[in-house]
Amino acid sequence: MKEISRRSKMTWDARQSKHLIPELIGFILSLTVLSPFILVVFNAAKKSADIVISPIAPPTDWGQLFINLKNVIGNQNFSYWKSFGSSLYITAVSLILLTLFSSMAAWVLVRNKTKWSQLIFMMFVASMVIPFQVVMLPLLSTFRKVSEFTGIPLLSSYTGIITAYLGFGGSLSVFILHGFIKGIPKELEEAAWIDGCSPENTFFQIVFPLLKPVQMTVLILNGIWIWNDYLLPSLMLGLNGRIKTLPVAVSSFVGSYVKQWDLILAAAFLAMIPIVILFLCAQRQIIQGMVEGAIK
Repeated sequence: MKEISRRSKMTWDARQSKHLIPELIGFILSLTVLSPFILVVFNAAKKSADIVISPIAPPTDWGQLFINLKNVIGNQNFSYWKSFGSSLYITAVSLILLTLFSSMAAWVLVRNKTKWSQLIFMMFVASMVIPFQVVMLPLLSTFRKVSEFTGIPLLSSYTGIITAYLGFGGSLSVFILHGFIKGIPKELEEAAWIDGCSPENTFFQIVFPLLKPVQMTVLILNGIWIWNDYLLPSLMLGLNGRIKTLPVAVSSFVGSYVKQWDLILAAAFLAMIPIVILFLCAQRQIIQGMVEGAIK
């Protein structure tokens, strides 16, 4: 009996040690990924001189965090609430239009099994590998020429930045939705057509509600990207334009000779809070939607 107990204990210890290494690797990777966020939180609670002297050390007085946040919110150059409103408006409108148009495009590409549909879908997929740096200058010149021709301002305007996000975010959104829609039985749509539904009513009443899990994935992935994006708004809206998103507004604390690190990191901390909360609340939907879209 003792021998059996000893062998069982050895087997249990072997199983534990077998799982210990993957768990240790996972912990190290998690710490590596979270380290930038931790450093931002630590340094947002310090004075600028303390950040320069010891950027890695934890703060000695967490009360300094609230002082820095108060200084950031009250700073006229930063205009936190105005920048927050601009970021919220751009992100919300972009996500609504992106989800709607991508769902419609993916549905049409899945149900119309033609060579043209396959070619268009492959163009969507291929465009995902094109770096933004390659197209950013042609983008600006094209938008400028379109604005001159149509009279619709696309640079330094909400219309232009939202249109750009629709173009750059459409590829990944269509790709994810395309895989999910292939798993929806076509018999549901055929039954709706027999009952007299038009293609538009079939999509919005039958197909669109079924896309909710994968649409949450599209919303969160694009929302994180649009909210945190700096390069595209800085190019299209300008660093000193009338419209500023939060990432662009943070750069107002960076001068040619003076860098207010305490305010920069406090502003970055404020900009991160909304999207971190959204991600934590919806992370289950993100994983569920990505898995279902990949399998189907």
